[in-house]
Amino acid sequence: MHSGNKREGGDSLHEKGKGAEVFSPERRLILCVDDDITILELLGDYLEALGYQVFRATDGQEGLELARECLPDLILLDVMMPGRSGFEVCQELKRDPETADIPVVMITALGEVEDRIRALEAGADDFLTKPVALPELKARVKSLLEVKAYRDHLKRHKEALEEEVNLKTQELQRAFEALREAHQRIKELSLEVIVRLSRAAEYRDEHTGNHILRVAHYSALIARKLGLNEEAVESILYAAPLHDIGKIGIPDQILLKPGPLTPEEWEVMKKHTEIGAEILRGTRSGFVRVGEVVALCHHERWDGRGYPRGLQGPEIPLAARIVAVADVFDALTSDRPYRKALPLEEAFRIIEEETGNYFDPRVSRVFLASREEIARIQEQFRDQEPPKLYQLLKKLREG
Repeated sequence: MHSGNKREGGDSLHEKGKGAEVFSPERRLILCVDDDITILELLGDYLEALGYQVFRATDGQEGLELARECLPDLILLDVMMPGRSGFEVCQELKRDPETADIPVVMITALGEVEDRIRALEAGADDFLTKPVALPELKARVKSLLEVKAYRDHLKRHKEALEEEVNLKTQELQRAFEALREAHQRIKELSLEVIVRLSRAAEYRDEHTGNHILRVAHYSALIARKLGLNEEAVESILYAAPLHDIGKIGIPDQILLKPGPLTPEEWEVMKKHTEIGAEILRGTRSGFVRVGEVVALCHHERWDGRGYPRGLQGPEIPLAARIVAVADVFDALTSDRPYRKALPLEEAFRIIEEETGNYFDPRVSRVFLASREEIARIQEQFRDQEPPKLYQLLKKLREG
């Protein structure tokens, strides 16, 4: 039996919604569950006279189903009922997240401490002893409904905060994604500038633009095989194309000379390392700072007989030691005006012979162990035709 479970027009609670969505805040909903019809009507009539909306159920199962349907603000629950006892119903209500926060007042004729402990263990929020004193009922109901209202307020506030945090998080994620994309675009533009700047120097030499791409990818491969993290690998990939940027400052009669250089001309040519470092000095870009080191030191030798500073062994920055192997290998396997490109195996043999003299042994070993990947990089960035600017300079010089 339940009373008040239909609104005008015959709309049930289940059809109209739940809890506060159905009833106005002024009329809080109370569910009374008792198998004694007389007590049930007495409690219901008294609470309705106080202005509450009251539902009635005559057994535990009906009370459980009605509680889940209408989500009352308070439940008055008899203990001793046929079928499911009040203890069982209370336990079931408290296990269900939908009904767990509803205050439950156990109404019982049992007065033993053990019974009260059992009720607490079942999840009851308060007790009333039969026969129920109506003034006490009024006070207990008012107090528990105030607590429930405060809990509901906190819950709504928490949900509102969670929603706001979720919206802010989504906004931050969108902003972060926009920043990440902007950073990626800037990085791509930086790489394009680096490659174009490097090609400006290469166009004045016999190398092609693809030389700097091959050297960059050989160097990145070595760095990764050495176990460097991806940030370091990326820095070397972007810095390697700058290794010969200083050649832009070498006079044409030396840079474009088809035959061997005189000792005096060779000293001028060696200055390209310091010119390159000077061009790149003073930047805040991490890639360009690595490029400065590479430009200055990529002709240093492991045995200390390189230039411009005669650094030896681990004194030479690792990035420069890596680019040194990549640069020499690509020079050996590329056509020059005074010789044809060497076969790959011959170039690998020379790198192996110069290990410990020209090259860092650890870098060389990694490079030589990656022959198939090196060959793929060379094929991917194979030269197509000499740079048009180089052709023009060469024709001007010959004319």
